Amino acid sequence: MLTQRLVKSAPKVIKRNIGILAPAFKEASDPIQQLFLDKIREYKSKSAGGKLVDPTPEIEHERRAELDRIIKHYDLKGDLNEFPKFSFQGTYIYKNTKDHTIHRII
Repeated sequence: MLTQRLVKSAPKVIKRNIGILAPAFKEASDPIQQLFLDKIREYKSKSAGGKLVDPTPEIEHERRAELDRIIKHYDLKGDLNEFPKFSFQGTYIYKNTKDHTIHRII
């Protein structure tokens, strides 16, 4: 049943996605549009690695001060660029359906 739905809806999805992406595949005919695309590509190449584009020393100093303030305010530790690892340990609670008592297992 799921495969039948996928087969029926696939042409609609493909048409929709091609319709949305078609302007991106064409070359710009307007000189202003071409300049805009060139600037976007230049910006993308300069911002590789998630760095700021053409930062001044004042901007870098302000950025560092804000990061230090956030680290101090929220008492953050470790590498801030790494996604946190969670481990849930503790109490499991369940309700007994016969006598409606709540039990904890540690």
